[in-house]
Amino acid sequence: MAGMSGDDADFAVLGGGLVGAATAWGLARLGRRVVVLDEGDVAHRASRGNFALVWVQSKGLGMPRYAAWTRQSSDLWSGLADELKRETGIDTRFERPGGFSLALDEAELERRVAMLRRLHNQPEMTVALGTEIVDRGRLAGMLPEIGPDVVGGVYCPFDGHANSLKLLRALHAGMQHHGAVYRGGCAVQAIEPSADGFRIRHDGGETRAARVVLAAGIGNARLAPMVGLEAKVRPQRGQILVTERLQPFLRHPVVTVRQTDEGSVMLGDSQEEAGFDDSVGTDVLATIARRATRMFPLLGRANVVRSWAALRVMTRDGFPIYAASARHPGAFLVTCHSGVTLAAAHAYVLAPMLAAGALAPDLAAFAPERFDVSPPG
Repeated sequence: MAGMSGDDADFAVLGGGLVGAATAWGLARLGRRVVVLDEGDVAHRASRGNFALVWVQSKGLGMPRYAAWTRQSSDLWSGLADELKRETGIDTRFERPGGFSLALDEAELERRVAMLRRLHNQPEMTVALGTEIVDRGRLAGMLPEIGPDVVGGVYCPFDGHANSLKLLRALHAGMQHHGAVYRGGCAVQAIEPSADGFRIRHDGGETRAARVVLAAGIGNARLAPMVGLEAKVRPQRGQILVTERLQPFLRHPVVTVRQTDEGSVMLGDSQEEAGFDDSVGTDVLATIARRATRMFPLLGRANVVRSWAALRVMTRDGFPIYAASARHPGAFLVTCHSGVTLAAAHAYVLAPMLAAGALAPDLAAFAPERFDVSPPG
């Protein structure tokens, strides 16, 4: 490719986080010339705060297509991990032992069961998520360290987890292995559609590309109107605690507690509408810690070594947006808050669609027009 001031690419992917990197790797492995334009670590990057679950069991209430999309990605994840390791030597530490949601009282368990019943009974639900209710006696055999307050839970065999930082590193190494060019420090200022593609002006100069993929997370709200699209996304804060390394005790990830491949334990149970404020708060962290230690009392003896907050990329209904611009053909919008879970689907399913120049009809459920429907009454 040409130098910084005049890249010439088949695709410019705007955003180098997990969503952008997975899409760029998928395009590059198909032989497309790809340049990734990324703000760098000054961005509100959801990837660095990711809890790293590959999660299926609770996805899709209100949009059955999302349940199928999530299950499809989970099924493809092993192949993604294997291919990245062959190409880059980086082990993303993906495992799919099945995951749990735990309830600390009967009312909480009843709410979880009722939600799953509604999820599975949706008329257009076409995929089995394999979830099952597990009583305390069986839980104690699968999770021996649970505390006395745990009354039961939900298990899904298709749930797993990975190391999100190693995943991001592997995707970047992999896309560059296939010839993609990464440009950091390149906040996009303008996207100018033209007859032969797009001219993208950014802090590093200018890039020209036949097609452009907006994968900039929260930044998509600003970028989408430049190509005739709309990205109704907002930041949602999540806070995380990380303990010191412990002896292995938790093979199965729990939706708010997971032991990493390095032995530390991540605790996260926070969904806060705080705008762009990504600071941590002791009240929230204390609540996260109390709930985690009720689930696994041994955590009460562990030292906390890190805490952070990061901003999820949330839509109004919580589901992804995939869109192709009708006004400026060749421009695509890709946004979601499940960058780890959906990495395999973005690389192996979405990227080939983008390479072919059109989204498949079965992604229509994710179109932004769904937000244009007026509520009844």
